[in-house]
Amino acid sequence: MRRIAFLAVLALPVLAQEDVNLAVVDRIKAEAFERSKVMETLRNLSDVRGPRLTGSPEFDDAARWAMGELSGYGVDKIHLEKWGPFGRAWTLEQSSLELIEPRYAQLTAVPLAWSAATDGPVSGDLVLATLQTSFRMGPKKYAELMQAYRTKWSGKLRGKIVLLSDPKVPSPQTDPLFKRYSAADLADLANAPAPAAKLAARRLDELDWPEDQADLGKFFGGLSNALMEQLYDLYDAAVAERGEFFAREGVAGILLEDGRAHTGMLFAEAAGAFQAAATPAPPTFVVTAEQYNRIARLLEKKNPVRVRLSLKTATSDRDVDGTNIIGEIPGEGKKDEIVMIGAHFDSWHSGTGATDNGAGSAVMIEVMRILKALDLKLDRTVRIGLWSGEEEGLFGSRAYVKEHFADPKTMRVTAEHAKLSGYFNLDNGSGKIRGVYLQGHEAMRPIFESWLAPFRDLGVTTVSIRNTGGTDHLSFAAVGLPGFQFIQDPLDYGTIAHHSDLDTWDHAVAEDLMQASAVIASVVYQAATRKEMLPRRELPKPE
Repeated sequence: MRRIAFLAVLALPVLAQEDVNLAVVDRIKAEAFERSKVMETLRNLSDVRGPRLTGSPEFDDAARWAMGELSGYGVDKIHLEKWGPFGRAWTLEQSSLELIEPRYAQLTAVPLAWSAATDGPVSGDLVLATLQTSFRMGPKKYAELMQAYRTKWSGKLRGKIVLLSDPKVPSPQTDPLFKRYSAADLADLANAPAPAAKLAARRLDELDWPEDQADLGKFFGGLSNALMEQLYDLYDAAVAERGEFFAREGVAGILLEDGRAHTGMLFAEAAGAFQAAATPAPPTFVVTAEQYNRIARLLEKKNPVRVRLSLKTATSDRDVDGTNIIGEIPGEGKKDEIVMIGAHFDSWHSGTGATDNGAGSAVMIEVMRILKALDLKLDRTVRIGLWSGEEEGLFGSRAYVKEHFADPKTMRVTAEHAKLSGYFNLDNGSGKIRGVYLQGHEAMRPIFESWLAPFRDLGVTTVSIRNTGGTDHLSFAAVGLPGFQFIQDPLDYGTIAHHSDLDTWDHAVAEDLMQASAVIASVVYQAATRKEMLPRRELPKPE
């Protein structure tokens, strides 16, 4: 029996092993762990220069600082690369929301981005005019509900302060707010998902959207890259349409609560359109659930209730250009071939953008520092891209890919397309790296398994064939380029920090970001010195 088993093992296919320079890996670990600057970089991006809303002066200030740091480390060709008009520059200068009746209280609230300013303090009658729409319900149902809302409320809201959310007591927090992946979690991630065909449609409004919210994850997983881009655009259009309706109706202000919020937290994104040609949304504040519900109860029971709001902003009267931060370490023997790393540099405005995505940006800056500090000899050029406009729809990376590599709509490729070996992204909070998503690219499995093997004792164990979405590697994968996002421990990213007022330096874990810096620096070194460029999948069809 033993001989038969032995012969059976010999018959199994053997995956090709990559050459991994363990001496260099050892040096990278020492530099990343013993002389790390990643948390100081993050402190400057968040405490000092956060938040970094796309198009804002704060983004520009942080970008100049990051370029100075990269230059100080010896990175070459550092520049801001414009990708075209984005929208208004918008900066929050002052805001307040106060309960006046039945008793005075300072309310915990934050304005949504691109809200119009008030002309001094504003008060008005409150009206509960809830709007239960979401882009997740699909364009047809959204349009129907929005039209019904217009019919019901047109001409009735002028001068009013509108309570837009349905009051809802936050659910008890029974699940842990901070989580690391267990061995069982990672084993499940390593399993391939059940086969599922991509949804056959060219437009979102051609699809039958699931009624059950539990089926939405699978539904979104079946959307092509082109349909996902339409989904981003649908969200932006829905927010803009809502804001414009209330502005034209003469609403004095809008109050919201957020379904993600609990225990006094605030989550804030956009109030309405960010383009200068569009009508700005009225002053729009998100309020803690507990305080919002109190106001709604008072209103519902016809008790006297009144609020006062004030909002001062600095806003441009024209669209400003979006910009990406680009720099590189020149290669030697194959310097015309490129290995790219990246993270989105922009953030929302209620916190300081520490975990989304100051953490990813700080790690990528640290990777460039490590490679230069060790004076590693790289065959290929290593290029960093820190993107803007990610939060509004991957705008920066999409524009960069279209300019340099290919237009996904036509799939006409540039000369540079053939020269990009691969792109590596980090954008899931500050959790340490536990592996990588292959994005269905099976030929990369043995390569990543070899590259990540020296980090197994640091928890890097999982190579998953699965796709993951929502961030900038998708822009590269959409045109057939090898683009990858790393698997990270969730920590409290999805429960507390993501897009909230608690997205601050305190929620970043130093040892995790040091580990991530070492892992990515090693991966980049191996990719830049590998004999061949990374394997590619077939070029996608035009969208």
